[in-house]
Amino acid sequence: MKVNRLTYGEIHRPMYILEEERLRRNLALIQRVASEADVEIILAFKAYALWKTFPIFREYISSTTASSLGEAMLAFHEFGARAHTYSPAYTDYEIDDIARCSSHLTFNSLSQYSRYHERVREIDSTIQLGLRVNPEYSEVGTALYNPCAPGTRFGVMADALPATLPSDIRGFHCHCHCESGPDVFERTLVHIEEKFAKWFPQIEWINFGGGHLMTRADYDVDRLIRLLQGFHARYPHLHVILEPGSAFGWQTGPLVSQVVDVVENKGIRTAIVNVSFTCHMPDCLEMPYQPEIRGAHSLPMDADASLPHVYRIGGNSCLSGDFMGMWQFDHELQVGENVIFEDMLHYTTVKTCMFNGISHPSIALLHTDNELEVLRQFTYEDYRNRMD
Repeated sequence: MKVNRLTYGEIHRPMYILEEERLRRNLALIQRVASEADVEIILAFKAYALWKTFPIFREYISSTTASSLGEAMLAFHEFGARAHTYSPAYTDYEIDDIARCSSHLTFNSLSQYSRYHERVREIDSTIQLGLRVNPEYSEVGTALYNPCAPGTRFGVMADALPATLPSDIRGFHCHCHCESGPDVFERTLVHIEEKFAKWFPQIEWINFGGGHLMTRADYDVDRLIRLLQGFHARYPHLHVILEPGSAFGWQTGPLVSQVVDVVENKGIRTAIVNVSFTCHMPDCLEMPYQPEIRGAHSLPMDADASLPHVYRIGGNSCLSGDFMGMWQFDHELQVGENVIFEDMLHYTTVKTCMFNGISHPSIALLHTDNELEVLRQFTYEDYRNRMD
């Protein structure tokens, strides 16, 4: 089916739509950074895991990163390459299968390393083992996403590392960004080097984690490349890895929904749509942030609700707080018309749920010729089978 990507007027049911043209633009930029900075950039499944699109990704990258058995198996079976795996805590009943699906396996603590490193090496002696380290510095403003907050469970502090690392530790992993710019990485890099550079001669690679939002329109890509080139000049023996998730899926497509009712209470009009913030856009409530809606102007929550065409948008779950607002449209909303939430592919499709048994949006790929391919439609059986 051919569609108009501006209005998606041909779509009459909820649908996530990944636009191939935008995805390839992101992938080309990421490939350029990897080439010019001489680093490896891999896809983090925690932000994006639509495996039916992996053939496109394989044209640009060769590896992925996993944080669980499910993600590691997805890398191995669907992406076709063993994963760079990190988990806050491995378990006795999963570690063997995780190891079989991993090329790199990073431990969150020295106790986890002591418990499992020999077992992992028995599974495959070629697996590269690493430790997650914590620089105790992060500019992530939202506590929910800050891996360096006081009392954090993530990584080993510098004062807890032995002077000589275990002989089978080959690398460090350090993640402390969230949709950050290169200026944040530059300031963070100072702390990483101050705390951990004395161990760099003992390792072969360093993974600077995710949160490097290099595909954002205002991101200074050349500055990032210079920073990475400078790091290479100081430590030429280290292989550098970045594992962004959002950067791959950033601005690659919307969630298309439809108005099913308009209700009014105390002067506030709420347009109820056939999707849910808590089920289908959970980051909006967790971060929190108010998404862009195509053709509408975002207003503060305390905006004058009597202004023309101002609406709060309500989800269709029974959760009282399943709403956001306010937005001003250029017309009166009508039942049946599309409300298009922009940028809803990263950290959305991976986090949705079926709370309340609400119908889940389909997932589709819009090809460069505007041909829409529906990749997945969800049914009652998907909901039922989660409960058996």
